[in-house]
Amino acid sequence: MLIAIIGENCVGKSTLANKIKSKVDAKIYSGKDYLRLEKNPSLALEKFKLILREATSGRHIIYLITEKEHLDLLPEDTFRIVLRADIKTIKERFKERMRGNLPLPLEKMLEVKHGMYDDLACNLKLDADYSIEEVIKYIEG
Repeated sequence: MLIAIIGENCVGKSTLANKIKSKVDAKIYSGKDYLRLEKNPSLALEKFKLILREATSGRHIIYLITEKEHLDLLPEDTFRIVLRADIKTIKERFKERMRGNLPLPLEKMLEVKHGMYDDLACNLKLDADYSIEEVIKYIEG
């Protein structure tokens, strides 16, 4: 099964992916990780699309998506999770990533992108108060 965890920067996609991985056998890809599959970027992309299409129930693939352009890589039957956080939390987490400094242009960019996935069609929308057991129940159907 292919599981896409979709959300803005610093909403907790990696944390959720690792929690899911601790409950089910899964391989995690993020953003443009697929470029490691081949030296040629075009071949790497095609190989990655094939990997996504061939995701089986025996081994889950979790794909973390921050950029809208990567949504086009998802096959029709992908289980899509949109993960959200409030803008204050996102800024605090990003500031930690930046070693305590959040430059104003970056802060403004986060504000502009905030909510960009709120209306995206998905199987499950999660905020910070999710239960991993409930998420697994939804995934397993």
